[in-house]
Amino acid sequence: MYAIFDCDNCYVSCERVFRPDLVGRPVVVLSNNDGCVVARSREAKAMGVKEGTPFYQLAQLFPGADITAFSSNYELYGDLTLRVMNIIRDSAPAFFRYSIDEAFVSLQGMPSDFNYKQWGEDLSKKILKWTGMPVSVGIAPTKTLAKCADRYAKDYPGYRKCCVIDTDEKRVKALLGFPVGRVWGIGRRSQARLEEIGVKTAYDFTMKPRPWVRRLFHLPGERTYLELLGEDCVPNEEMSAKKTICTSRSFPGMIADFTTLRTHVTNDAVRCSEKLRQQHSACALVSVFIDSNHFRDDLPQYGGWGSVPLLTPANDVQTVVQAAHDALQKIYREGIQYKRAGVVVSELCSDGEIQTDLFDYDADEYAKRRRLSAAVDRINRINGRETIVLGSQQYTAPQGKGKAGSFRDAIKHDFRSGNYTTRWQDLLRLE
Repeated sequence: MYAIFDCDNCYVSCERVFRPDLVGRPVVVLSNNDGCVVARSREAKAMGVKEGTPFYQLAQLFPGADITAFSSNYELYGDLTLRVMNIIRDSAPAFFRYSIDEAFVSLQGMPSDFNYKQWGEDLSKKILKWTGMPVSVGIAPTKTLAKCADRYAKDYPGYRKCCVIDTDEKRVKALLGFPVGRVWGIGRRSQARLEEIGVKTAYDFTMKPRPWVRRLFHLPGERTYLELLGEDCVPNEEMSAKKTICTSRSFPGMIADFTTLRTHVTNDAVRCSEKLRQQHSACALVSVFIDSNHFRDDLPQYGGWGSVPLLTPANDVQTVVQAAHDALQKIYREGIQYKRAGVVVSELCSDGEIQTDLFDYDADEYAKRRRLSAAVDRINRINGRETIVLGSQQYTAPQGKGKAGSFRDAIKHDFRSGNYTTRWQDLLRLE
C-alpha cells in the first residue's frame, strides 16, 4: 500500500496560517511580478476565479468582491511545507517527496490488521495541529490509485481527510466516478483523444484492451493503465530526487546591459545550487537561457540557450555560478531588450557518488568549496535568506554607518506577506 499526502490549496493555506481571519474568505496568490492568479482558495474557485487570470482583471471581473490577494512568498511556503514533510517522514517507513506540497509514503510491511484509515486521519490531524496546514491523504495499492483516493479525500468532507482504496470493489467504485482527465499521468492531449472515442472516466479507460492502450499511448499510458488496475508500476526512484532543476523569472521591465542581466542569472544559479545541496545532488551540466519580449513586435527578438559541462559534477555555489556566467557570455547579444532569464542544472547524480575527472579534480579545493557552501547555507538558514550573498548578486552597499545593506529583489511583490518563520525581522508581532 502507498499513501500520498497533499497540502490543500497549499499557497493559500500557508498564508492563512498567519492570517486565520481569512479562513472561509476568497483568497488568491499571484505569480512572479504579481502577474496572474496561480493559487485560489475554495471560496475563490466557487466565485469563478480561474487559474491564470491576470491580476488587474480581478476588479473588472468581480466588481465589489472582497478578494484578498498575496504576492508569491516561496520562502514562507518552502519552510512551512518542509515542516509538514518532516512530520510525515517521521511517521512512515519510507518517504518520497514528490513536489513542494506532495509526498508519497510506502506502507509496505505493515501488520495485516493495520488500520490505514485511522492512521491517515490521525496524521492529518497531527499535521494541522502542529503546523496549521490542512492535508488530505489517499491510500491505495498503487501510486496512481492513491492519487485518485487523495482527490476524493480532498473534495468530500465525509472522508475526514483520508480515503482508502483497499478492495477491488472500492477501486471500481472510485474509478467509475473519476473523470479520465484528472487521472495522474494523463495529459490534456491524451484526455482529448480519449474523450473523442467515448472514454469519459478512469473506469472506461481500464476497460480498453491493453494492446490498444500500448499502441495509442505507449509505455507511459500503459503504465497508468496498469496502475489503475492495481498493478504497482511506478518505481519509487521516480518519486525521490528531481532529475533536472530550473530557476527562472521574468523581469518587471526589460534589461539590455550585460552586467544587470548577469546579476539576475547569478541569483538563479545560486538558487539552483541551494536546491542541489538540499536534495544531496550534484550536476554535470549548467545551462542558461535568455529571451526577449515576444509581445513587443516593435523590438528585435532573440532567444538564446547555452550550456557548460562540468568535468567533475558539483553543487557548490562558486562552481555553479561561474559555469552560468560562462554560459551567459556565450549567448548574450547586445542591442536586445531581455524580458526573461533562467538557469537549468541537469545530468544530476548523488553528491556521495561523484565520478571525478583525473585532470580537473582538486580534492582540497573541492572540499573547501563544499565546506564554504555548507557554512553559508547554515547562516542563511538561521538568520534568513540572503544574509550572506555573493558579490556578483544584486547587493547594495550599506547607506551610512550602522545601516545594513539590502538585497534588491528583481521581482515585483506589492502584496507579499512576511517571512514569519525564517527571518528575525519578520517575526509576527501581537499587539
